[in-house]
Amino acid sequence: MKVAPRPAARVGTKSRRGFAAMSPETQRRIASEGGKASHASGRGHRFSADEARDAGRKGGLVSRRGKKEVEK
Repeated sequence: MKVAPRPAARVGTKSRRGFAAMSPETQRRIASEGGKASHASGRGHRFSADEARDAGRKGGLVSRRGKKEVEK
């Protein structure tokens, strides 16, 4: 089976599809609706201040993991 070549005008170009083709305002509105639906169904999660603090601390530890060895 032979595959037809791509049209010359489209070689090397990417067409914007899906979210990429939408305006930032439209993207924000759709994402917001998804978040609201998730929370309304009980599957959403909102970090408490303590959970957010712990997550930030853990992320900071991971991002600095190899720097002590490099600085020696």
